[in-house]
Amino acid sequence: MNLPLHAVHQRYQYRKAVSTRPYNARGKNLVRCERCLLASRFCTCEFRRTLTSNASFLLIMYDDEVLKPSNSGRLIADLIPDTHAYIWSRNFANRKLLQLLTDPLYQPYLVFPSEYAKAGQSVVDSQIPKLDSNSPQTKRPLFILLDGSWREAIKMFNKSPYLHQLPILSFTPESVARYGLRKGSRDFQLGTAEVAALALGAAGENNHAHSLNLWFSLFIESSMFSRSRKSSLDTSPLVQLQQEFIHSLK
Repeated sequence: MNLPLHAVHQRYQYRKAVSTRPYNARGKNLVRCERCLLASRFCTCEFRRTLTSNASFLLIMYDDEVLKPSNSGRLIADLIPDTHAYIWSRNFANRKLLQLLTDPLYQPYLVFPSEYAKAGQSVVDSQIPKLDSNSPQTKRPLFILLDGSWREAIKMFNKSPYLHQLPILSFTPESVARYGLRKGSRDFQLGTAEVAALALGAAGENNHAHSLNLWFSLFIESSMFSRSRKSSLDTSPLVQLQQEFIHSLK
């Protein structure tokens, strides 16, 4: 399926165009798809679908995060049509980003651990009001994700005062555990796509959350195959995940 470029694709093209040197990382010699950044042999673009969602996302990406083949933020934009992406700067705030935060169509939520909330910053725990199309007072949730390593995410939060006035959507270890998600040494150290799936669940879109988690699993499995040096590969795990993802959309 040949779907149009989304916001993260556009940021990738821009960041690559202004780079003064190639982005060198593990697997730099692989021949990659320019959209999913997986090895061409294991490209997942043909399986990409867009979901009909009442949720929106804003990715604030650390400088070179968009260049990383391991970045999972692009998976959100793969599925959720109303996804915005901007590269973070410590020196100035992007004008269009700030306009999104004040757009009357949206109710922004910064998805971040509550323990980092600034004085007076409100915290919402695991569930938000559902969008009611019959009520003009109900706004579309705009989930804001700081896309980078954990250290980079903290830096972006601390040095971006415009984020300190937004309500924080925070997930407890118990709510994370219910989804059975992979996590790092801290309970909130999830992949960006996994955090987005939690946000979709908080908005009452559990089916979409499930689809995004499957899309993430397919991405992880395809990445592992991309890195393998085995001459003979059993691709049945990939085929199984592909089928599960497509089935989840029905």
